[in-house]
Formats: sequence, structure tokens, C-alpha cells
Amino acid sequence: MNKINYQLKLDEIIKRHTAAGETPTLLLHSCCAPCSSYTIEYLSQYFRITVLYYNPNISPKSEYMHRIEEQRRFISELKTVNPVSFEPGEYDPQTFYNAVRGLENEPEGGDRCLVCYRLRLEEAARMAAERGLDYFTTTLTISPLKRADKINEIGEEIAAQTGVKFLPSDFKKRGGYLRSIELSREYGLYRQNYCGCVFSKRQAEERNKE
Repeated sequence: MNKINYQLKLDEIIKRHTAAGETPTLLLHSCCAPCSSYTIEYLSQYFRITVLYYNPNISPKSEYMHRIEEQRRFISELKTVNPVSFEPGEYDPQTFYNAVRGLENEPEGGDRCLVCYRLRLEEAARMAAERGLDYFTTTLTISPLKRADKINEIGEEIAAQTGVKFLPSDFKKRGGYLRSIELSREYGLYRQNYCGCVFSKRQAEERNKE
């Protein structure tokens, strides 16, 4: 089975809209400011972006609010070709706990994470549909620790269900992850050492002890 190059698929979409003189709208789900940094810098050349911070997996609430403020600050400071707006999601951890019940002991990157990706992408698609935006996608594929193939598969499934087009991506490609580190340093962004949920935090603490 041939591995799909999601970056090339994104290139083709961008090329098509550019050739037609179009600047489509995009709902970009963001997990945190550092992961969004390169993604926004790159995509804002070609799309009018609404950044959605919706991550009910984040714990505790102070961490959630910190990430929201860092996201807001970064967007306000970054110079972009096309406009970027920001939508902070409500703090709603019970939604996450309900969704992953029974998967609490899964390793990071396992089935619990797949459920969490779907939860967040479904909200992104819902908001994109509600606002009549052209595409939805997520910053999650920039992480070397997350499987871009699974994230894209979930996105395509949700697109088929909702009728909103999913923008394929593998943002870690072409130095995207390294650029996100550079931008994080340049803007002094807070970089956490765990994904965000209580289960990944516990696993990170166990690794540190070892």
C-alpha cells in the first residue's frame, strides 16, 4: 500500500485556488500556540483563517487558560498576508472524559488519542459548517509524535459526514516542525512538556522520574 503524501495533496489545493485568484476560508483547529505558529504563518499566505482553540482534553483549567492567552497573543503579534481571527473554546473537560471512558490506560498515541482527535475535529467541522467556511483542518499534524495518516483519515471521515471539505496536511514536512520551534523562541511562546490531558501528564511525570 502506497503511503499518501498529504503535503503534496495540500500543495495541489493551494495551487488550484491560487491559479483561480481565490483566497478560501479555513477553520483551523489549534492545540496550542507553538504548534499553530508555523501552521498559521504558512497557511495565512493562501487562506483567510479562523483559529479555533477547542481542547477539552486539557487539564487543569489554569493550563487551558494559559494556552488560550498564548494563542491569542501570538495571533495578535504575528504579521500575516491574510487576516486571522481567533475563537477560544469553552473549558469543558467532562466532554473529553466521557469520550475516552475505558481508554484511560492507553499509551499516548493509542486509541484514546484517536478518540480525542476526532472529538476536536468534529467541533472544528461543526463550526466551519455553521459559519459557511470552505475548509477545516488542525495543527495536530505538525507534531512528530502524532500520526498524520490517522488524523487525515479522521478528518476525511468527518468531511464526508458534514459536507465541509477537510484540508489535508502533514505540517511537520519541509521543516515545519523546526520552524515552529524557531517561531516559539522568537515570540517567547510557552511550550508545555505534555500533550495536555491528565493521562499524558501522568505518563510524562513517570518518564521524568525514570
